[in-house]
Amino acid sequence: MAPRHDAQPHCSSDESVALELGIKDVAAVHVALATIAPAPLKIWIEMTALNVLGGPLRACSFSPLTGYFRDGCCNTDENDHGTHVVCAKVSAEFLAYSLARGNDLTTPRPEFRFAGLKPGDHWCLCALRWKEALSAGVAPPLSLEATHAKALELVTLDELRLHAI
Repeated sequence: MAPRHDAQPHCSSDESVALELGIKDVAAVHVALATIAPAPLKIWIEMTALNVLGGPLRACSFSPLTGYFRDGCCNTDENDHGTHVVCAKVSAEFLAYSLARGNDLTTPRPEFRFAGLKPGDHWCLCALRWKEALSAGVAPPLSLEATHAKALELVTLDELRLHAI
């Protein structure tokens, strides 16, 4: 069983890496990293992304595996032109809205490591799509702790707080 959403680890923690690699013993992460992980992954683990509240970014979902980097977190960089930084709990209404706007989030796309979403799944949404859904009255609820601070460049904290879970 996947961990409860509100119990997700910090995105830069050994615990999140253990979950992603399927290692039950967090201490074993260091051994695994020494044998399978190149220096860039080790650097990634040491980075600390911030959420919209100013704290460490929490994981959004490992099942389904979300994030621009498919790391379970709403991390971003300059190549993420969609700004996939809002950790939302998608609803049927939002999924239908997204489909009507040309973005089918329910059909599996294995070539992108995407299993397709169903209502109740947590997913890193594009900040502007979430804002469009807000204007249309179908913005899904979101996790402030798992929403990247970059979202504040496109959406206000007050707007986000009104939909926090």
